Amino acid sequence: MTWLLVVLIGLVGGVVSGLFGVGGAIVIVPALVLLGKLPPHTASGTSLAALLLPVGLLGAIEYYRRGQVNIPYAILLAAGLFVGAFIGAHLAGGVSDVALKRAFGGLLLLVAGKLLLG
Repeated sequence: MTWLLVVLIGLVGGVVSGLFGVGGAIVIVPALVLLGKLPPHTASGTSLAALLLPVGLLGAIEYYRRGQVNIPYAILLAAGLFVGAFIGAHLAGGVSDVALKRAFGGLLLLVAGKLLLG
């Protein structure tokens, strides 16, 4: 996986986090598994490490102890999340509650469909 792809996953995760208040489990973990070809445990551990403070410190430590955290990816994801969350929060300000609900529902359906059928 290229470094640029990892940064883009973090950026998208940050935008989605800013828009909907979610990012790790909905965007980053599936993207690292489906696009990055990381094992699910490593994708989860890497996502938690990227969201380390304050979200996933204890979980990330446990994944790290088992060797299931890709530290360089976690750092790059964190950089993308930092910028992306600002962009997503800014975008969310211009979207109605109904549109935001529908967009989030569509995102969940897309991710669920890909995970179930892909």
